[in-house]
Amino acid sequence: MKLNKESLKSSLLLYAITDSSMIGNSTLKEKVEEAILGGATMIQLREKNISKDEYIAIAKEIKEVTDRYNIPLIINDHVDVALACDAAGVHVGQQDMAAALVREKIGPEKILGVSVQTVEQAILAEKAGADYLGVGSIFPTSTKKDAALVSIETLKAICDSVNIPIVAIGGINEENIIKLKGSGIAGISVVSAIFAQKDAQKAAEGLRRQVEKILG
Repeated sequence: MKLNKESLKSSLLLYAITDSSMIGNSTLKEKVEEAILGGATMIQLREKNISKDEYIAIAKEIKEVTDRYNIPLIINDHVDVALACDAAGVHVGQQDMAAALVREKIGPEKILGVSVQTVEQAILAEKAGADYLGVGSIFPTSTKKDAALVSIETLKAICDSVNIPIVAIGGINEENIIKLKGSGIAGISVVSAIFAQKDAQKAAEGLRRQVEKILG
């Protein structure tokens, strides 16, 4: 499921990343569907501390939901899981498998996202075959307490340095999203702002409104 440039860019508008530890009594499947109904345009499955078999089983279950709504499913870090469930693509960080190697394994048709914090990392990731970049943490975040902060100036410099779309990530919510106006991003990526909320659909609706406002 390789999207063309425009489709990929619009799919990055509200990019929701899962975290099962936040979902309370709901199932992950229910929360993902709520997020999509609220306006999430891309879903990344990011699950920690489970076996590969469990990961594949969850990925297939979530893909049933994303397929139903024609939303791309990206798998965090695990290339083998992405291939096993035929996800739309993979996202890797700087400490994960090298982007060029991931591209080799997933082939030219799948989406490759890479997390970056500097202009240098961004340029290298684009050369290695990345289709989009995640830049952060822009604001302090409870999801990754040790995440180094990336200034909005650096975010703008990264957007100016590459020809692929960029999502801002890290501590973004309805209140602070206005600070990202004019930065050059294609969208925002959130975890707790959707998945830690009691009403994920309502949370996604609010974020979608705000992100459309700052990008409009």
